[in-house]
Amino acid sequence: MRDISENEAERHKAKMAKRKSVQDAEVAGKTVEKGLLIVNTGPGKGKSTAAFGLALRMLGYGKRVGVVQFIKGAWHSGEKDAFSTFGDKLVWHTMGEGFTWETQDIKRDIAAAEAAWLKVQSLMADPSISLLVLDELNIALRYDYLDIEKVVAVLRARRPDLHVVVTGRNAKPALVEAADLVTEMGAVKHHFTAGVKAQKGIEF
Repeated sequence: MRDISENEAERHKAKMAKRKSVQDAEVAGKTVEKGLLIVNTGPGKGKSTAAFGLALRMLGYGKRVGVVQFIKGAWHSGEKDAFSTFGDKLVWHTMGEGFTWETQDIKRDIAAAEAAWLKVQSLMADPSISLLVLDELNIALRYDYLDIEKVVAVLRARRPDLHVVVTGRNAKPALVEAADLVTEMGAVKHHFTAGVKAQKGIEF
């Protein structure tokens, strides 16, 4: 560790005290508590992973979480196995049949998306659910498997204390506008482009 003079230490202490005062005042001014609509989108990796991190956080406080997967039906995931240890604290529904280029059947894809959306609405009506993860809903909306205006209307009308996280690339503008928090994950570098395949524990 480099040597720190007394003067430097005192300047740092004064600077941090000033910063703490500003930060404390900003935090104190935030008084609203509400269920959030969160959107994780963008071309970068980690959108679903971040949503499942929130699910884990909520479970850590003893709250119930619901997960509905719209697209990834064909993939087995480590998250699902891990979350199964929480018993009925987590409700998981995999409703998709795989990515659209795999099914190649638009009628099946639409039917699967509609069934998943019905499941979402039933979970939204369950007062014991504190957080709902709608994994890859953005993909279903991108391909117009569901009516964006109807979906946004239902999400806006959710009960006041319900948090909802929507994942997937290309979030529609109407959903972005309705959301309380939107994170755009950028693709700076990805091992897939270097020929590295999807790996257990990283991609699924």
